[in-house]
Amino acid sequence: MSRDDNFDGQGCIGVNWGSSNFRAYRIDGEGRLRDEFSRPAGVASLKRPGMQALMEELAALWPRGGPIYASGMIGSNIGWVEVPYAPAPADIAAVAQRAQAASMGGVDLRIVPGISCRRGFDGGPDIMRGEEIELFGFAALNPAWNGLVALPGTHTKWVRFEAGCITGFFTSMSGEIYDRLTAAGLLSSIVEGEACDGPAFRDGVGTALQRKLGMAALLFGARARVIQGMLGKQEAASYLRGLLIGSELADARAIHPELGRAPVPLIGSGPLCALYASALSTIGAESRFVDSREACVRGFSALHAARRLA
Repeated sequence: MSRDDNFDGQGCIGVNWGSSNFRAYRIDGEGRLRDEFSRPAGVASLKRPGMQALMEELAALWPRGGPIYASGMIGSNIGWVEVPYAPAPADIAAVAQRAQAASMGGVDLRIVPGISCRRGFDGGPDIMRGEEIELFGFAALNPAWNGLVALPGTHTKWVRFEAGCITGFFTSMSGEIYDRLTAAGLLSSIVEGEACDGPAFRDGVGTALQRKLGMAALLFGARARVIQGMLGKQEAASYLRGLLIGSELADARAIHPELGRAPVPLIGSGPLCALYASALSTIGAESRFVDSREACVRGFSALHAARRLA
């Protein structure tokens, strides 16, 4: 059934299509969220007919929703079509200009390119797909912002913004490492329950920040702590998560010595951002939570405005 009644025709549809999930937002001409639709149907689990069927379902749901923009892994080598990255420094206009027209089962859309960079501190490459929409949404909400922004998640991004441009970033796989370590393998046997803030988490953060040992040794040390009765199984998940976030935070501090001089916006889910906020507080850094859904909606609205001005 269509829920597209009385839509003003000046807005757009934004689709965040990642590896695991499909999330679509119907946005009006004022940048307000009018409706949303989601499925646990990421590109990693769909072949081309499945992608096409899902897009056709969306178009039937909102037939007058306006232009469709899709970000995330749909533009990767496992998506519908691989769209080249926009190189940093990049603003919303550069990303909008590089959005690639595509058709999925007769449904026209534009696929957002993502952003690539060469990290200034070591010359290494880095990439993002999908997070750029949330970042530009944050920028639309905070046009005067210059400095660091973090997006905690499976692959956490630490991003520098200057004058509305993404100038550089680095990615940490700490979220994926934690998920895999606690789901299977030797360390999964010592874990009971979910990670949460508290003494065990902060102990893990502090241990990793010291950098006396590499992460491989620290992770095995978590098992030794449990076996020797120094750490309960109910605390092990929190300690492991603390080790990984603490190591990530040590990298961020080494790369950005100014970390902590200004509050760090954290774009993502509330529970995970709360852990990052706690970790940041251990080095005297303040933070503030930014809802990823709101940032995503504002980002697609900003992208649509940039396309209309081009």
